[in-house]
Amino acid sequence: MIVNMKRIAVFASGSGTNAQNIIEYFSKNNEVDVACILSNKKDAYVLERARKLGIESISFTRDEFYNSEFVLNYIEKRNIDLIVLAGFLWLIPEIIIRSFTGRIINIHPALLPKYGGKGMYGSNVHEAVFNNNDKVTGITIHYVNEKYDDGAIIFQDQVDLDSNESPDTIAKKVHTLEYEHFPLVIEKVLDLL
Repeated sequence: MIVNMKRIAVFASGSGTNAQNIIEYFSKNNEVDVACILSNKKDAYVLERARKLGIESISFTRDEFYNSEFVLNYIEKRNIDLIVLAGFLWLIPEIIIRSFTGRIINIHPALLPKYGGKGMYGSNVHEAVFNNNDKVTGITIHYVNEKYDDGAIIFQDQVDLDSNESPDTIAKKVHTLEYEHFPLVIEKVLDLL
């Protein structure tokens, strides 16, 4: 292992398309290692993606996450430099926030502060954008603190919407932005560590 290699832990709750995109992007970089994938759902497809890509992965329960040091110990033992939330839906416990201050980032499928907070994720966000007839939407990559979608913004990009949009077409446009920008921003954040 390269001495200065930066190690990433990706947390995800769903299918893991962003996680896979991140893994594939950094597979060509010998200074960054996506060391592990963690999920709060034992049947999340992201765990299958991790297995197929040869990435270590685990799932954990709500009790293990909030009432023990199980997850913190797991990532600390793997010398993780940066935690990346890629479609992870639970609030990060204070013990992990304290241990990784300034080293946890999240991607949100809207232009925060619009459409942020508890329950605002995935299709819920795209439906809200659609229902409000917004002319633009986008992504926000931000640091994670003790509140949903509240940490300092690192990066935003937007895409124009037209009158023919549906929540599905909005989602596709936002996913395109996510895949294009998330790995690049992760790389820039790692350079600051």
